[in-house]
Amino acid sequence: MRTKISLLPILMVCLLSVMMNSCIPSYKFNGSALNYDVYKTINVGEFPIRAALVYPPLQQTFENKLLDAITRQTRLNEIDTNNADLEMTGEITGYSLSPQAVGEDAYATETRLTITVHVKYTDNKNPANNVDQSFSAYRQFSSNLLLIDVQDDLCNEISDELVDLIFNATLGNW
Repeated sequence: MRTKISLLPILMVCLLSVMMNSCIPSYKFNGSALNYDVYKTINVGEFPIRAALVYPPLQQTFENKLLDAITRQTRLNEIDTNNADLEMTGEITGYSLSPQAVGEDAYATETRLTITVHVKYTDNKNPANNVDQSFSAYRQFSSNLLLIDVQDDLCNEISDELVDLIFNATLGNW
């Protein structure tokens, strides 16, 4: 006995599926929300380290990652003058270590590295979009490891997270 399959329900399902897919809004969560008819340039200043503890390579690492994110995720031209449509300046205000978990011997088993960056974002076209805020991110590592052995990787990871937070609060306009 052969079952007869009607093509009409199958065609209806396919048509409905195509129609529903065309009506679904899509959102891009890694790009900017800028109007490029208005915003064409950005000036990103240096982010000097003003923290009590200093790890010199951090400044260059953070600045490079920030500029790279702006280049990859926007069409803004980075310029070195104060005549830019957008300006971003700031400083690295915190670089600290703190014990997190204590073992049976009363020594820390985990240590947290926290980096804080203060950012001043100025929108010269629309001052309502200005941001003056601190952003922090951290990573934990085993206290069995020396900071000098994990510092570069931790700073890279933390800088990536900070750049995402800063981008979303400023250029992403979330």
